[in-house]
Formats: sequence, structure tokens, C-alpha cells
Amino acid sequence: MGRMEQQYWFSSGIFNFKTKRTEFNMPEIPSIPNPFPELCVSPFTSVLSASLLPKANPRIKQVIKVYSEDETSRAFEIPSDITARDLCQLLILKNHYVDDHSWTLFERLTYLGLERIVEDHEMIVEVHSKWGIEEGNKFYFRKNYAKYEFFKNPEVFFPDHLVSLSNESNGTMNHAQILQMFLSSTAYPEIHGYLHFKEQGKKTWKKMYFLLRRSGLYFSTKGTSKEPRHLQLFSEFSSSDIYVSLRGKKISGVPATFGFCFKPYKAGGTRDLKYLYADSEQSRTCWMTAIRLLKYGMQLYQNYTQPYQGRSGGSFLSTPMRSVSENSLVAMDFTGNKSRIIENPTEALSVAVEEGLAWRKKGSLRLGIHSSPSTLQSVPSTTAIHSSQPWFHHKISREEAHQLILRQGLVDGVFLVRDSQSNPKTFVLSLSHGLKIKHFQIVPVKEEGKLFYTLDDGHTRFSDLIQLVEFYQLNKGILPCKLKHYCARIAL
Repeated sequence: MGRMEQQYWFSSGIFNFKTKRTEFNMPEIPSIPNPFPELCVSPFTSVLSASLLPKANPRIKQVIKVYSEDETSRAFEIPSDITARDLCQLLILKNHYVDDHSWTLFERLTYLGLERIVEDHEMIVEVHSKWGIEEGNKFYFRKNYAKYEFFKNPEVFFPDHLVSLSNESNGTMNHAQILQMFLSSTAYPEIHGYLHFKEQGKKTWKKMYFLLRRSGLYFSTKGTSKEPRHLQLFSEFSSSDIYVSLRGKKISGVPATFGFCFKPYKAGGTRDLKYLYADSEQSRTCWMTAIRLLKYGMQLYQNYTQPYQGRSGGSFLSTPMRSVSENSLVAMDFTGNKSRIIENPTEALSVAVEEGLAWRKKGSLRLGIHSSPSTLQSVPSTTAIHSSQPWFHHKISREEAHQLILRQGLVDGVFLVRDSQSNPKTFVLSLSHGLKIKHFQIVPVKEEGKLFYTLDDGHTRFSDLIQLVEFYQLNKGILPCKLKHYCARIAL
């Protein structure tokens, strides 16, 4: 009997995973030299008799590249049983990131303009083996805040007008119960609505009524009829992956830009791809989320609830991971002789605001360390101290801002700040809320020779954009929600 111990180390930028085997209670068998080494099929082939040792199942290794947000890449030599979650954990450790469960591995089909989340339990080598050499496909490692958001806020992902219960269930159900049906019940909620699709061999696009069931995705050949004789199978889930289309421009014959695609595991080319277009981002997100749930079921829920468990029930990395939970953070008061926990939420908020304002004043003095306070006040407040902030994206277009937020997850509170293209003196706050991206103009206001920035026509004013962002991270004000996750700079 043997026991497997897994170790990893870094060497010349390539990560090598080694397996060490220790034998117990087995007599030592002398090695027999092989007189014909050139006839060996593999270096892993044992020269001992199969009757003396159990058959070994070698871990086949393969070198892959993983790209980060700034398009830099790193090579990995990994065995065949390493999952996407294992690889994400290793990257988190190597880069000293905080694991907030949003770090995700993506598969991008560059030539086709398609991308999907590689689920935490999927084997990297298996995914990589489906690629063609000439396709130029890539793995990307970045954050996606919407990866498991539907478990937390199902009502946002499953609107009532797109969901109905199957005939096997009776009565009305709330969104949490509908989500539970996806995972464990024999009954299922139907996702239904209109989608644009093109029949194979034809050039024109049609708008047809589609239904999503456990057995696959169907469209009705007669209006909105759900009778079996009128339903035709469009695609099943067990033998294909679903991708989101990164091409946000409208295509000929389709009045929508919210596309997704089914790609069979053994695709013979672009002719085997099945494209669909929804009329809104909410509709596309609902369809794709339901398909993920129906395809992976309880495995997806286990990925969400047990993010650190690997192939054999435990993480293959022995180093403990760092994790941050908002519920574990408490407000503290250190002004007295003894520290105390602030229980009152209103008091905690006011202390946080005061702390932020005090930090801003100290920061301003640090910026002018070589100048006197009077000199610092004379420096115009238009100095771009915000330009180095990770949430500021300079001169990007409205469409680019939309794509950046979309790639990192349409979760309430994902935001970025950018220069306005229509008015060079103003800025724009782009914010995700309710599966929609909204844009708010930040207007400069002058008063008594001083320059301020405001979102609400001057009712609330800030000396710079950093102060503005910090305020709306604590208070939603006129915004639909607080600023929660800044949108990082990634290559589009």
C-alpha cells in the first residue's frame, strides 16, 4: 500500500508538481536492467514484472500558459489531475493576493471571440486538450464577482417574466426555492422567452420562442406552444460548453448584441457552433446561469460552499489560504483608555467617515511634504492625484467601460471612473446595478476660487475624486447602491 504526498516548488518561472511515493511493508525488489531501452514505449513504463507490482497510473504533465489582466503570461507544468481551483490557489499564493472567492480562470477562444468561466472542478489539461494548435486560445486569470452571485441574490438572476414552474410542481415559489429546484428536485423551473437564432445552412436570423429544460434547450415551431410535437431540440448540455460572445457590435440581421454560443466538445469547425442572441443583458445572464446550473447541478453548489476542497476532499496546497469576510470585520474605538467595539451602526458609520476625512488630510500633507501648508493650498486642486488609482481608467469610451465591467461581473457595486468624452472637463462614474450598467456624470464646481467635484448638482461636494469615491463607498447617496468592487484594468 502506498501513500501519496504532493509537493510543489518554483523553478525558472515554471511551476513543477512532483509526486513522492513511499512504500510500506513491501520487500525491496532489485531493479533489472533493460537491455533494449529504445523499445520502451514511455519513460514511465516499469521494467518490473506486472505480477510483482501493482499497475501504476502516471500523472501525465503538460505545459500551459496563463495570462493575467495586463496580458503578461506565466508558464506552468501541471499534471493531468490539477483542477482550475487548484491553479487559482497557486496563483493567489504566488502573487500574494487575498482570496475573496472571486478569482477565476477563464477560457478564451481568441479567433471566435468567445469566453467562458472554467468551473472550479474542471481539469485544466482536459480543457486544454480540446484546443487546436492554430486557434491561439488562452487561459486568463482575473476576478469575476458574478461567478457565484446567483446563489446569494437569485431574484436578480431569475426575473419572474423569464421563469415558470414545470407541470410537476404546484403553486408559486420564491426565488430561493426555484434555485433549490435546479440543484436537487426532480421537478424543474422552465426558463422561457424569445431568442434570435439562425438555422443551420440558412443566412437569415429568426426570433423564436425557446424553452430550457433538464433534457436540453428547445425552440417552438408554432408560436409559444409547449406541446411536445411543436418542440425541437436546439442543443443539449452534456456534450457542449456555453460561451459568452465578446463581440459587442451588432451583426447583420440581429437587433441585439447580447450573444452566447454552444460549442460541442468535438466540434468540427465553426459550422458546429450554435449562436443565440438575447434582447437584454438580464435575459442573456438568466439563460446562461440556468444552463450552468442544469449542467453541473450540485457540483456547482459544492464549488461555491467549499471553495478550497480539491480532488480528494482537501486542498493540494498545504499552505493555509487567507480569506476576508465582511461579516468578520467590526468597528473599533481606540480613543479611550481601553478599546471597545462600536455596536451602534450609525456611530460606526460616522466614525468611518471621520477616519476617512482625517486620512485624506494626512494624505494631502504627505503629497506636499517639501512645501509649506500655504504653498500646498496654492496648488490647484485639478492636480490628477486620482490618475494612479486602480479604479480610474482615463480616456476610455462608454462601450469600453461597459465591456470592462461585464468581463468582471455584473454585480451590484462594480464600478470605474473615467474621463468624459463629450465634455473633457468632467468625469463619468460607471456603475453596475441590477444587471445593468449606469453612468453618472461627475461635474466640477467652482466656489470662492476653489474647485470641487459633485454628483448631485453641488449638494455634496468633494475636493478631489479620491474623496468622492471614498464617500460613496460608505454612503450610496443618489446612487442606486454603494461602490463596492473597483473594476481593474484588463486588456480588451
